[in-house]
Amino acid sequence: MVIDLLKSHTSVRSYTDEHLSTETVRELVTAGQHAASSHFVQAYSVIHVTDASVREKLGEYSKNPHQFNGAGAALVFCADFHRLQTAAALHDRSIDYSHAEALLVGTIDVALFAQNVAIAAESKGYGICYIGGVRNSPAEISELLKLPEGVVPMFGMTIGVPAKSNEVKPRLPVDAVLHENMYDASNYEEILRDYDATMETYYETRSSNRKHAGWTEQMADFLQSPQRPYMKEFLRDRGFNFD
Repeated sequence: MVIDLLKSHTSVRSYTDEHLSTETVRELVTAGQHAASSHFVQAYSVIHVTDASVREKLGEYSKNPHQFNGAGAALVFCADFHRLQTAAALHDRSIDYSHAEALLVGTIDVALFAQNVAIAAESKGYGICYIGGVRNSPAEISELLKLPEGVVPMFGMTIGVPAKSNEVKPRLPVDAVLHENMYDASNYEEILRDYDATMETYYETRSSNRKHAGWTEQMADFLQSPQRPYMKEFLRDRGFNFD
């Protein structure tokens, strides 16, 4: 069942030597294209990196060399308004994607598209891992992949045959994320304390990389200061000016 497939997802970071063919990647991307899209703008593109030297640079810039160099396929997903600019030019017109709503539309479109690709890959027995590290060096990666203005690398994805299986990481209880009629935070402290205990047990008993940690403290550590503060300036350089 599809629901069982969705609930079995784990991030796969080690793959066998089997490479995905171009035809397989095209099949997965075609499935990805059938995701919902705001106003059907389809504001996304994906770069399939097959050149070994480009992959090596991508791994270096993203600080994920093991992932990109060892995967069966390496993809970089982009929010893309350049193609839409070309569409408007066919009618001697131009578009304005400098505002925040356009960035949200592109971000949501590419995320939905990528998740369809991920599910399609997992349905065929492959493993996947999203690589947010692409945003560690967005300008360098944009130059490497020759991305024009209006195109922003949002994240990568590696796909391949898993070298080993990982345990499914416990998610927040549904009561923490599902609200009825109005937002209700009254039980958060109790729910989060219980979830900390669940995550501590998971981390202490999983088959590799064991540690003693809860969820709330990890989130406090991670979010206490801004992440990748250079992204605002980079986005402005790509045409997203928020004016």
